[in-house]
Amino acid sequence: MGKSKEISQDLRKIIVDLRKSGSSMGAISKRLKVPCSSVQTIVRKYKHHGTTQPSYRSGRRCVLSPRDERTLVRKVQINPRTAKDLVKMLEETGTKVSISTVKRVLYQHNLKGRSARKKPPLQNRHKSQNTVCNCTWRQSLYFLEKCPLV
Repeated sequence: MGKSKEISQDLRKIIVDLRKSGSSMGAISKRLKVPCSSVQTIVRKYKHHGTTQPSYRSGRRCVLSPRDERTLVRKVQINPRTAKDLVKMLEETGTKVSISTVKRVLYQHNLKGRSARKKPPLQNRHKSQNTVCNCTWRQSLYFLEKCPLV
């Protein structure tokens, strides 16, 4: 079964009312721009259960919402830290999660536990020294090409 948007409760009620008034399922699907199979399912469910409420889903609910996952990943990409720190950060927002849950979410987003780079990034003075060195190197190469030492 493919993922699709859930039909709102208002639209379900309209479908049932139209069916009660005598409209055909094909006419309802064309009028409301809903797949015919969805109309059939909603009407069948209404006849069987007497309600159009969506059924409860099986399985355990996710602790972290997709939004929480995105914020977690964004924070880690900006500033890598340990899973314990991330758990504390999430507890401050009101979400209680275990360390293994945080690690699993990060691993799903290809953020594996590696140590941070020890080498600091280049500063402006280092960059300028590099360019000076490159210029003198190019000049010496040019000089050697023009005046061979044989």
